[in-house]
Amino acid sequence: MSAGPIRLSRGAHTALRPATAARITGGFWAARRRVNAEVSVPQGPDRLERAGNLANLRAAAGPGPAESGFRGDFPFQDSDVHKWLEAASWQLADGGEGPAEEELSRQVERLAGLVAAAQAEDGYLQTYYQLGPDSRRWAEPHWGHELYCAGHLLQAAVAHHRATGADGLLDVAVRCADLVDATFGPGRNETVCGHPEIETALVELYRETGERRHLELAGYFVDRRGHGSLGDGPADGSPGPRPGAPYWQDHIPVREATAVAGHAVRQLYLLAGAADVAAETGDAGLRDALVRLWEDMAATKTYLTGGVGSRHELESFGDAYELPPDRAYAETCAAIAAIHFGWRMALLTGEARYSDLVERTLFNGFASGVSIDGERWLYVNPLQVRQDDESRKGATGDQSAHRTPWFRCACCPPNVMRLLASLPHYMASGDAQGLQLHQYASGSYEAGGGAVRVGTGYPWEGRIAVVVDAAPQDTDWTLSLRIPHWTTAYEATVGGEPVAERAENGWLRLRRRWRPGETVVLSLPLDPRLTRPDPRADGVRGCAAIERGPLVYCLEQPDQPAGLRLDDIALDPDAGLSAEHRPELLGGVTVITSLALRHAVARDGWWPYRDGGGGPVGDAGSSGDGGRAEAPEPVPVTAIPYYAWANREPGAMRVWTPLRALTG
Repeated sequence: MSAGPIRLSRGAHTALRPATAARITGGFWAARRRVNAEVSVPQGPDRLERAGNLANLRAAAGPGPAESGFRGDFPFQDSDVHKWLEAASWQLADGGEGPAEEELSRQVERLAGLVAAAQAEDGYLQTYYQLGPDSRRWAEPHWGHELYCAGHLLQAAVAHHRATGADGLLDVAVRCADLVDATFGPGRNETVCGHPEIETALVELYRETGERRHLELAGYFVDRRGHGSLGDGPADGSPGPRPGAPYWQDHIPVREATAVAGHAVRQLYLLAGAADVAAETGDAGLRDALVRLWEDMAATKTYLTGGVGSRHELESFGDAYELPPDRAYAETCAAIAAIHFGWRMALLTGEARYSDLVERTLFNGFASGVSIDGERWLYVNPLQVRQDDESRKGATGDQSAHRTPWFRCACCPPNVMRLLASLPHYMASGDAQGLQLHQYASGSYEAGGGAVRVGTGYPWEGRIAVVVDAAPQDTDWTLSLRIPHWTTAYEATVGGEPVAERAENGWLRLRRRWRPGETVVLSLPLDPRLTRPDPRADGVRGCAAIERGPLVYCLEQPDQPAGLRLDDIALDPDAGLSAEHRPELLGGVTVITSLALRHAVARDGWWPYRDGGGGPVGDAGSSGDGGRAEAPEPVPVTAIPYYAWANREPGAMRVWTPLRALTG
């Protein structure tokens, strides 16, 4: 697979460049990508047909069967088609052969043809407005999503061109971009779209076509935001609510911002686009702002799973350390956007910490978004579901804690598809010194003038073998291995001999003259561990979570003894944690077992609160105290990887559990 989602220009100002060829051949991510290729992506056209997306394109294309008017609840329905086309194109770039690939290619060309037929003569394409009054075009920037849809069209076209070499969809994208360029800019329409996306798409179109005006327009959109063109929301009498300027990052320019804010996906798509602009222009001021905003997000607004967005209200970032587990929104699209932003920052700076967070988000906050069988999806990814969760019991839909075959707002499924389809190009990079492995998956990777093969059972096993297949023979060459931030106790050998080098700033850099076939073995310890939260995270203070390697674990009801309520237990840090691989469970997972303490609290009073001054608990019946805490009972508990929850019958789940005792 040589076509990737980021192809830097020759003059890009980045520390690292994406791999020139990358292929995942086995292990955890190969299995998830195989389900994506065989189940999720092929279902896309049928899902889009049933939801009305394809009917909208046919109606916009002109006379035909009795299909007219717009179908769907949202003006951005077209973007789901564009994202599917991008996903399917990256899948075709894998180079498979056979009837399944032939059918996928046929469907790609069919849907690309629908998109082309629906485009207006002037390059405009958004069926919501094409099937309504022309006067509404470009007039509803807050909620219309016109530039958002255009951005996804551009990205689909770039993917299609890189995967197939065909120009048809790219020509559609160029006509659309030409219209955007003629419509927006200084002295023309000086507003921005309520949902960022066009910025990163324009940069990628510049990289594909060499037309610098696309890069300049992307830079304009990045710098225009925060100057009040959107303000608090539509003017009185216009459609849509007024959520406030921070919602769409119009409260302060990107270069001046000190904290991520507002709608999480919008914020992170904007920052990914700004990172692309900084990469191509060498803008140091913009780069510094991006580092500052990433640090704010990572340190104060990111869940243990890598998920972001703590508020259901407006799908937004909350305040610093506002990370409630049960009300976590943590939209799957936000995890994807965080990965997009983090990977760009890793390339821009060369720093390992960005890929540390990408790894955490990939294995946890992202992987949870699609079921193991590839059939069902989660829009939100909470870290706790209560025993008697009436708000979600039996619920389906976008904000349900139960997996759903599709959504009214179906942004997440094709977004997951396109990331999994393009995932090999998030694994490795290169520079003038050599090749860097950011993520560990069995496969082959070429970058920095060399080529390696990786074999590993990661994340279930900590042994990672890297064979150097090609490297310069007349000079030293560096193979760099990322040492995850969750460990310092690693071992590494070359040809069976321990290496003298030690990791610095997250990178173990092995520089030497390499012989073809030499093997590096990196061993990462995968002992289960308890993790405690920052004490400022009120919602989980006094709790701990279980982790093993890059995986966050959770307790889910189906794995516990009958009758055990997850609300009634506490983890005992002295009980120990044991790992056991169970190939028959949830597609094959390593579980963590331990003993917890169950507290039976007698509810024989009307008042649930107790004396907190250290004195004896009074008689519940006479004093109004909420109950008598009985002696704790040790009970066995089993934790599964968080990504695998909600794949069985509905039930309670929690990542964070109180430590030691539930005081009574």
